[in-house]
Amino acid sequence: MAGKIPVMINYATGAIRNSEYAREKCGFEHIITSRGLLKKLKLEPIPGMIFLEDIMKELTIWDKLPSALLSKLPASLIKLSVHAGKPEDTSVILFTSGSEKEPKAVQLSHKNIEHQIKILPGMVAADSNDVFAGALPLFHIFGLTITFWIPLLTGASVVTFPNPLDYRFICENVRKYKVTGMVGTPTFFNGYLRRSNPGDFETVRFGISGGDKLPEKLRLAYKEDHGVTLYEGYGATETSPVISGNSIFHYRPGSIGKPIIGAEVKIIGTDTDKVLPAGEIGKILCKGDFVMTGYLGDYEETMLHMHNGWYDTGDMGCFDDDGFLWHKGRLKRFVKIGGEMVSLVYVEDAITRFLPDDVQCCVVELPHPVKGAEIVAAISSENYNKLKLSLQLKLELPAIALPKRYYVLEEMPLSGTGKIDFREVKNICSKLRQDQKDNKEDLKSKINSLVHKKPNKKESEEDNSPGF
Repeated sequence: MAGKIPVMINYATGAIRNSEYAREKCGFEHIITSRGLLKKLKLEPIPGMIFLEDIMKELTIWDKLPSALLSKLPASLIKLSVHAGKPEDTSVILFTSGSEKEPKAVQLSHKNIEHQIKILPGMVAADSNDVFAGALPLFHIFGLTITFWIPLLTGASVVTFPNPLDYRFICENVRKYKVTGMVGTPTFFNGYLRRSNPGDFETVRFGISGGDKLPEKLRLAYKEDHGVTLYEGYGATETSPVISGNSIFHYRPGSIGKPIIGAEVKIIGTDTDKVLPAGEIGKILCKGDFVMTGYLGDYEETMLHMHNGWYDTGDMGCFDDDGFLWHKGRLKRFVKIGGEMVSLVYVEDAITRFLPDDVQCCVVELPHPVKGAEIVAAISSENYNKLKLSLQLKLELPAIALPKRYYVLEEMPLSGTGKIDFREVKNICSKLRQDQKDNKEDLKSKINSLVHKKPNKKESEEDNSPGF
């Protein structure tokens, strides 16, 4: 309404670093924040920060009076007093998760977000009577569109939570406020499931899962324990966010649903632009009013992902014969070993089936001097039988897809939206592998020194003593 473009900053993972990165990328000067937030995050302010508490203290009755009078006017006149802009104008700048490389500044227009607001509520029959649980952060497009703009512009209610990881508190208030719609990533939904009591989700009509692949065990657990259907969707920051999704009208567990109204989606070959038929796996491309205008200050990346209006998601997938889309993983999460392409997501799914429900798994590839790459698995607990797991996986996976090493990470690194930070997992596993190698070399060196050590005269006499 002020004619400004807000830049939403991720304060959950490196708030100061992200603030400085965003300022350099977007060229703004001031950062609107709160002293209370900095205190909670145990951070010192940086130059350019403006605090909401200070603004509130400076407001006088003479500042408030004009706004109070303006609010009494008809809506048509109020609209004339604020900035409107064009549908193609940039509405907001958000950053990609940065789980694979440096975050990119995504420019989304009013038209992009408006398209989602018109289409998405109808997929679950959401209306002004619904109550959403707003635990997703607004610096992520999933939270900004689904749990901010949609409730605001449909007249629905939203119960907001400052910390999406406060699972017990959220479950209690889902029950208290009779929430009807829950939205989150599989990580968050898993946390709610573990900390919930019978009856907590009694009023919930639907759950919308996105941001990562929904494990089958988690979907079944919600249905069996709470009678709640989790509708899995698919999208990206660049698509405002939804490209496809399951709905009350078409639902196929395991798939990521059908393309939403107004979305064109095609599957093309990884090495060609040939459109592939149903059943064949290739790159997922999409087109429509929901696709971003481009990356700010990054023409090269924009051209790399945008082709004649089509956005290359960087994901692999296929259609089935009924038009449902199936996600097969990031193209970057396929690794070539021995000349064969292996899906890390496929390996993760296999491992997850044999792990306890509350244990997370992330599979990454590390460079190998001979094979080029090797697959390793990071697991969030020691509460599993490694030998049994290895034997089970040998029956499920081809030999080239079997993890060569297993590492225990007490806490799986996550982004602020609950997605696993693959880049950080890879860094940690790489360090652990190097530590193991160093320890092995150190032990080998000690053994060699003991074997080749020349005994002194006293030791020699003791060694040759009777009964040695």
